[in-house]
Amino acid sequence: MASRRVTVGKILVWALCLSPLAWLLARGFGVAGTSLGANPVEMVLLTLGKTALNLLLITLAVTPARRLTGYHQLIRFRRLLGLFAFFYAALHFCAYAILDLRLAWSTLLVDVTQRPFITAGMLALLGMIPLAVTSTRGMQRRLGRRWQTLHKTVYGVALLALVHFLWQAKADLEPEPWIYAALLATLLGYRLVPWLRRRLPDAKPAVTAADRGIEPPPSAREPRNQRREQGDGHPS
Repeated sequence: MASRRVTVGKILVWALCLSPLAWLLARGFGVAGTSLGANPVEMVLLTLGKTALNLLLITLAVTPARRLTGYHQLIRFRRLLGLFAFFYAALHFCAYAILDLRLAWSTLLVDVTQRPFITAGMLALLGMIPLAVTSTRGMQRRLGRRWQTLHKTVYGVALLALVHFLWQAKADLEPEPWIYAALLATLLGYRLVPWLRRRLPDAKPAVTAADRGIEPPPSAREPRNQRREQGDGHPS
């Protein structure tokens, strides 16, 4: 029953994650009188980029949601959500390089090196590549503990993606980027507080068994030979 629910859930995740792309294509082809507006390239870039950021935040929200709800099967969808986030980030870059720059690689190089928000976006995309490549269970077993260390870089990727969005969206004029910033701060704070608690020195003194009124075991009270003399003559 649980496996069936997971299968149905993954089908729903696929459908929901592909719906922004389907809607974008429908508008691009003018289905039902829709369009991409006066600036279609900007609309494509914005839709793909925000979808990638949305899915990245949803991926980071899986662990808190699992812990708060107790529904541990949510973890089964995290890898799929993360891969879709990378998929849309890659499409976002391709749309920028092909539709906006028309494959002018020299212009791309100048943008990446001289425009900070594009630099941040490119670093975020490059950071997602090893996460996507090593997302399989086989790579997880092969890398061992290094897999967890590697995949913790997703927090830095999310910060870079947010910076990319904040800088290009004129965050001083629009509230939406700050909503994204608040969401990411909440998700990172949820992980940071327990991490700090584990590393803070314990101020409470060590409590011994005697302090708790628990009598220590016989081995701690009397020598082994003495116990044998008081017993039945057989080793305990």
